[in-house]
Amino acid sequence: MKLAERIATRRNIKTFRQDPVDETMVNAVLQTATMAPNHRLTEPWEVVFVGPKARAALNHGADFGGAPIVLAVLSNRGQNELEREENLVATACFVQNFLLLLHAEGVGTRWASLGSLPKNREILGAAEKYDVVGVFGIGYPSEIPAPKMRTPISEKTRHLP
Repeated sequence: MKLAERIATRRNIKTFRQDPVDETMVNAVLQTATMAPNHRLTEPWEVVFVGPKARAALNHGADFGGAPIVLAVLSNRGQNELEREENLVATACFVQNFLLLLHAEGVGTRWASLGSLPKNREILGAAEKYDVVGVFGIGYPSEIPAPKMRTPISEKTRHLP
C-alpha cells in the first residue's frame, strides 16, 4: 500500500479485539516515529505506557475501546512560548508517524484528549513542564469506521501576492 493510501485509510478506532499487540513491535514503531521533524533536534516527546491501575483511574467513558495497550504522549514545553509551540508541532509530527506506522502493521489507535485535565495529568505523572498531547488506545480494530468527508483543500488554500 502506498503512503497516500495509508494516510487516506487510517481511522480513529472505536473498539478493539482483545488480541494482544506485540509491545516489541510498538517500541520499534515508536523508535521509527522519532524521525519526525523537530526544530534544533529537541526530540520533545515522551511516551508513558499506562498500566491497569492508572487506566482505571483515568476513567475513560469507553475504556479506550477495550484496547489492549494504552499510552500517553507528552511534549516538553521548553523554555518559552515559541519553544512550546515548536515542541507541540514536532510532537504532533511524531504522533502522526506513530499512528501511520501502526496502521501499516494492521494496528489501530483511538486518540483521546482527556490527559490534559488536571486530575488526569497527575495520574499520568505529567510534570508541569509537559503538555499531554493525547492518550491512545492501541490494538487490532474490531471494525474500521467509514471515512468522513473532508473539506476540499481548495477551500482552505489561498495565495499571497
